[in-house]
Amino acid sequence: MKYFRYLLFPFSVLYGSVLAIRNLLYSLGVLKSTSYSTPIICVGNLSTGGTGKSPMIEFLINALKTDYKVATLSRGYKRTTKGFIVVKSRHLSHEVGDEPLQFKTNFPEITVAVDANRRRGISNLLKNEPELDLILLDDAFQHRKVKPDLTILLSTYGDIYVEDFVLPTGNLREFAVGAKRAQLIVITKCPPNLSDEEQVRLRKLIRPKPHQLLLFSTIVYSDFILRRSTKLELSTFDDFTLITGIANPLPLVKHLKSLGKTFKHLAFPDHHEFSETELKTIIRQTRILTTQKDFMRLKSYSEIDELYYIPIEIQLLDESKVFFERIKESLNRDF
Repeated sequence: MKYFRYLLFPFSVLYGSVLAIRNLLYSLGVLKSTSYSTPIICVGNLSTGGTGKSPMIEFLINALKTDYKVATLSRGYKRTTKGFIVVKSRHLSHEVGDEPLQFKTNFPEITVAVDANRRRGISNLLKNEPELDLILLDDAFQHRKVKPDLTILLSTYGDIYVEDFVLPTGNLREFAVGAKRAQLIVITKCPPNLSDEEQVRLRKLIRPKPHQLLLFSTIVYSDFILRRSTKLELSTFDDFTLITGIANPLPLVKHLKSLGKTFKHLAFPDHHEFSETELKTIIRQTRILTTQKDFMRLKSYSEIDELYYIPIEIQLLDESKVFFERIKESLNRDF
């Protein structure tokens, strides 16, 4: 498969060139980007998923929701509905998307909306709630029709965008030069003990522009697992089936193995919608641990007995103060 993708290199050049021309037209003002009086923060990536956008959105919500009226807007990937929808806790994942439903579950006090047309979605949000202080755009780095006040670009440690190439040969949605549109670049899923020497190496590799701040983050897994209103210590949970439908389950697998857990792993593609045959296999498992995103898709099946998920969050390595200072500067808000 790897060598086959190399054969598709001419198509990657063509695809990347078309996107580069599109980006140039936006930069020159030939194609118009819409600005809004309400601050917009865009969180996105250059690669095809798995960089930790959802944990970053939740990190921002958690930090800002106390003092500011925050809303999120996602496209609602793989949902069966169309148009603009304000997410409610009663929604199912196939109606609004698993990640927006996760945002609403974790932060019921904020407004969560979905719309593939981001301009329409923002307009509807502001029409419904003109008092909003901030809108977080999820996975919108390539959505040039909206001009954000601040753009946060994510890239995974061990799979840095500067060492990748455009689809279909590589996994990038556009040429790596597109990273210059970001004000903040966050390398996600770093080892928690990332050395100063490694940070220097990565800075030399990425070579951020003068206007860009490069930061590093790691994943923090909870010591507890959850099942609706039930909470268990992870240390007491063993001999289970791990079910993942995410782009990169390897960090979670490594974490569980480091704890000495005994489990079998059923891995599915990102945002996977389970077939009847797959569900029958899942139902036969006696104890299941999954991610919260997968839990959003599986929780509606009452036949699944012991279904738990492990919460995660991101933690910036030493630079959280600088991170929020940059947000303050870019949005001209007293954060």
